[in-house]
Amino acid sequence: TKTPPPPPPPPPTATPGGGSGRASPPEGRKNKAVPLAEQFRAALSGTDGLTPAKTVELLDKFIVGQADAKRACAVALRNRWRRHRVDPSLRDEIVPKNILMIGPTGCGKTEIARRLAKITDAPFVKVEATKFTEVGFHGRDVDQIIKDLVDNAVHITRAKLRTKFQSEVDAIVENKVVEFMCGETSGDATREAFLSMYREGRLDGRTIELELPDNAGGSPGDVLSGMVPPREVVISLNKFLNEGVRGKSGKGSTTKKRMTVAECRPVIEEMEYERLINSDTVVKEALSATENDGIVFLDEIDKIVSSNDYRHGADASSEGVQRDLLPIIEGSVVQTKHGNVNTDQILFIASGAFHQCKPSDMLAELQGRLPIKVELKGLTKEDLLRILTEPETNVIKQQKALLETEGVDLSFTDAAIAHIADISAEVNRTVDNIGARRLHTVLEKIVEDVSFAAPERVRKTREAEGEDARLKVVIDVKDVDDAIGELLKKTDLSRFV
Repeated sequence: TKTPPPPPPPPPTATPGGGSGRASPPEGRKNKAVPLAEQFRAALSGTDGLTPAKTVELLDKFIVGQADAKRACAVALRNRWRRHRVDPSLRDEIVPKNILMIGPTGCGKTEIARRLAKITDAPFVKVEATKFTEVGFHGRDVDQIIKDLVDNAVHITRAKLRTKFQSEVDAIVENKVVEFMCGETSGDATREAFLSMYREGRLDGRTIELELPDNAGGSPGDVLSGMVPPREVVISLNKFLNEGVRGKSGKGSTTKKRMTVAECRPVIEEMEYERLINSDTVVKEALSATENDGIVFLDEIDKIVSSNDYRHGADASSEGVQRDLLPIIEGSVVQTKHGNVNTDQILFIASGAFHQCKPSDMLAELQGRLPIKVELKGLTKEDLLRILTEPETNVIKQQKALLETEGVDLSFTDAAIAHIADISAEVNRTVDNIGARRLHTVLEKIVEDVSFAAPERVRKTREAEGEDARLKVVIDVKDVDDAIGELLKKTDLSRFV
């Protein structure tokens, strides 16, 4: 009798400790999280999830005041969490209470939306109501809102799965690169040596030869999706073109390509992620997340509302957009390229300044679909001062960080900061009130000269004091007056600020 051949060696696996060159990836390659996102993820780590108090606490780090709006959004987010824990027989009957935020421009409505998008892991899309037109008019129809939301959900779901498989993919990439460098038949000692050099980055400049599918850089139909808004026909054509490339055998042609280890790492990573992540699973989970946890922020909704005195004016499509929004907010089925989406459980948060009209000028049906109304207050001088100093990423800290890259240590006296708030409040009072955005305008005017001359001044400082010298600039009240004071004497300030 013939002796059966020995079984093939097992595929490389990620094992703790790094035996036989198959170690898990180094910690340095794992830590890819954004620090800001870590704060929000930490808040979700408890068994209670993101409580309303935690949500408001996180929003307070970036937004001054507007407690009512923060509380309304925090409760709305918490109700999504509560609904998932309700008895299934009652769950479908619980619909989200949509929110309408009313307040002057620059008071924090849009900023609340931006921060909510970072806080929640749910599908979230922010759109301007002015981008849409009534069905039959040239432009985007409101169904595109839900299609964008699904696309966002697919992106989030894929990112979660990539995080789930990250350690496995990193280990596979390590072993493949080492195998390319030292060969399949090399001993354990050789593999360990190459593995150590790879982790230290000493192999990044070495060149290896990879065999890649011809469509590894993207499908042939990818270029089409940038020509027109995504449609089902584009997806079908992409699929047809991809199948044409693979051929009847299902295997695509390959090309050998030489590249450095640093260049090949992301290529191999993408190939492994594509192998491990099932597209059908991504779409299925994304559609479920959209229907049950999706959030739509409708900004500038007042711009599609006409005062009753001008309801029959030239803008014929504004009321039509409101009518088109009704079924989506109330609950309907929208067709997307990934499948049908039921909007019954999607939370809508609308906002508007309502300078030229009142919320009561909206269609009565639309008012009824936004039952929670929150009024945001205009910003006072004290609020502007707090905005300059309290948020973690305030505009003064941003200016300092920008100029630090040039070797400039910028600082402001307390009196100067208070004076900037006074000037911004005065200009808002006498010209158009644009809220906190006025701070950006005033501050840019103050640091304009320093920012422009920074490279030359730093060069001269280092020539005189040494290569490590830094230019120190202190902005005081006099500097603020020199930059802004003359503008306050002008009758028409809007020409300058």
